[in-house]
Amino acid sequence: MTPSDRIRIELAPSATEEVRALVDELETVLAAEYSPEQRHGLAIDALFQPHIRFFLARLRGQAVGCGGVALFSDFAEVKRMYVRDAARRQGVAGAILARLEEEARGAGLSWLRLETGEQQIAAMQLYARAGFRRCPAFGDYAPMAPQSIATSVFFEKRIGLRTA
Repeated sequence: MTPSDRIRIELAPSATEEVRALVDELETVLAAEYSPEQRHGLAIDALFQPHIRFFLARLRGQAVGCGGVALFSDFAEVKRMYVRDAARRQGVAGAILARLEEEARGAGLSWLRLETGEQQIAAMQLYARAGFRRCPAFGDYAPMAPQSIATSVFFEKRIGLRTA
């Protein structure tokens, strides 16, 4: 059985119980490591706006991860990406990230960006392996007070040819 046989990434059209449970777990993890002003994740209901595509990852049928991509005029941004500990190192995070990149590229965007926290070492390693490079604060993060983004690490990846 190949990883693609075991992992399924599906569009989540609304905040289902499974989606809420995963986002709540992510928020618990982040709350233990960062102050409220340093956490920039979207509220659950904000994930289901017209410019955001949110996905659920299933491993052998069980919901084990999630992630979204916000589509803006000149770039896309990864939102609320998370994989449960028990499902890590099995290709789930890579599958989610590949689906988010595919969605952004399909929308005609050339850049995929993200903000993560300095304590998210495994996440930063995943992003680096996937071809992301560190970049300055972007979008809504750029004008934030320095203390609000003091623990933030920003990444970007060129995914298309358009130069916006």
